[in-house]
Amino acid sequence: MTMLVKRPRFLDPKADVVFKKIFGQHPDLIKSFLNGILPISEGRLIESVTYLTPEQCPRIPSMKNTIVDVKCTDQEGRVFIVEMQMTWSKSFLKRFLFGISKAYVQQLEAGKLYSTLCPVYGLALVNETFEQTTEDWFHHYRLTNVKDIDKTLEGMELIFLELPKFNPKTFELRKVGALWMRFLRETENLSEIPREFQSNPEVARAIELAQELAYTPAELDAYDEYLDAIRVEGTVRRDSYEEGEEKGREEEKKNVARKMRQKGMNIEDILALTGLTTEVVESL
Repeated sequence: MTMLVKRPRFLDPKADVVFKKIFGQHPDLIKSFLNGILPISEGRLIESVTYLTPEQCPRIPSMKNTIVDVKCTDQEGRVFIVEMQMTWSKSFLKRFLFGISKAYVQQLEAGKLYSTLCPVYGLALVNETFEQTTEDWFHHYRLTNVKDIDKTLEGMELIFLELPKFNPKTFELRKVGALWMRFLRETENLSEIPREFQSNPEVARAIELAQELAYTPAELDAYDEYLDAIRVEGTVRRDSYEEGEEKGREEEKKNVARKMRQKGMNIEDILALTGLTTEVVESL
């Protein structure tokens, strides 16, 4: 009798518990990920990574976070900090800038010189489309001279990645960066591991860590709770949006009815054209 082999179930690496297990516990994986994603030159690739302690990491109030905060040393000995977030809200841009600014400021302990401050990169992996006016999914911000954009001030740089827009054909950085982006987007829906994932040791290791078997029952419970929270939040936001749309349509109808009354149209015609009640129209 032939035994059926159960296919491995892959968890979503964007979920908090999975993301932290992969990138928050394995310095070689976060180093590979950042070297592929961040806009840093070949000669300044990250050489080593150390995790910041909770006391060193800024926390933004009322913000759900998936965070891995690391201090990096590049091939030239330059030290910098990377703050990672995976979330989105209407106020996210300002909150994220606040968090990155706080990470920059918190480095300076009493009595230390300003020259000891390290640059801070803010990396936001956003699982929503927030920039509607362009197809670009990679958004890089830094302090530049408005008259000469080649002149920049080193200190803080922000990188936003819109995961739903990602297209491997438009990825201009490193090939391994495209693999990591695909890993974030595709893993939870995999039925088998793509050959290109297996060809990269770091991505292959991350795939192993994304399998359900790598998690304890408590971690799986936390994973399910995270997904439930995301679904609830999405439902609330959608309902709020639809409620707002409905209120907007109602106000528009009232404005039209008000103009009709000003022009002397009878109430019966206004009711027929707008669908408003007699009480509403008479109150305008």
